[in-house]
Amino acid sequence: MANDHDNDQDQDQDIDQGPGVGVVQKTAPRTKRPSLYKVVLLNDDYTPQEFVVWLLQAIFKKDAEEAVRVMMHVHNTGVGICGVYTYEVAETKVAQVMELSRRNQHPLQCMMERE
Repeated sequence: MANDHDNDQDQDQDIDQGPGVGVVQKTAPRTKRPSLYKVVLLNDDYTPQEFVVWLLQAIFKKDAEEAVRVMMHVHNTGVGICGVYTYEVAETKVAQVMELSRRNQHPLQCMMERE
């Protein structure tokens, strides 16, 4: 009987000392959504409305109707949102507006605000 008991302990030890069985869990990396920024036009009394409409079509890809609507909103309220973008895209669009305005000798102001 002692031998049977010793054999049972040996078998138990073999099981305990063998490679462990476990569950591998893959965790998907969580990516944070980028912050968004509004590109905003500011009204002035000198930049022609036609230029603002053209700018909205050229830079922000607005159709004619939407460009006129945004331009009128800027004209009537003093400020208007042209679009909402990631930081780099918003920064580029602001720079394009400022460059085209200066190149055409208009004082139009454009800025970006965190949404």
